[in-house]
Amino acid sequence: MQITIRHAEPADAPALRDLYALPNAQAGTLQLPYPTLSVWQKRLESGDVVALVAEADGLLVGQISLHVEPNPRRKHVAGIGMGVRDDWAGKGVGSALMAAALELADNWLNLHRIELTVFVDNEAAQALYRKFGFVEEGRACDYAFRQGRYVDVFYMARVAGGASR
Repeated sequence: MQITIRHAEPADAPALRDLYALPNAQAGTLQLPYPTLSVWQKRLESGDVVALVAEADGLLVGQISLHVEPNPRRKHVAGIGMGVRDDWAGKGVGSALMAAALELADNWLNLHRIELTVFVDNEAAQALYRKFGFVEEGRACDYAFRQGRYVDVFYMARVAGGASR
């Protein structure tokens, strides 16, 4: 099985809507149930983010985006959002996406700091991020409302050339 990484295109909107409608992908992100096609079409057409997708056997199996900070004093920073199809979790999709996104960040986009939040109960995602040099910088209590209750997240970041302080 070969995983191919490429830039997301507007034609990927239906597959991305379907990916983020899956229970585990949805629970691990800030996506709401019943995502609409128009939301994903607008996101892909806006050009505000660098979005990559992973494909295997012609199926879109994951997505990652880099959200570059618009403030001139934080143009060296981007946030990451990502999701993997539930049935493809643990098969290397997240690692392939993260490697491609960080290669872009480090060698093409001149990004120095990559930030993210991850739910404290998402141990698989935390392990992936640590594998790529992200470190925990703090915890936000009751950060998001998910499945009828408030849940905490860890703030994690990766600083190019070394670990966060």
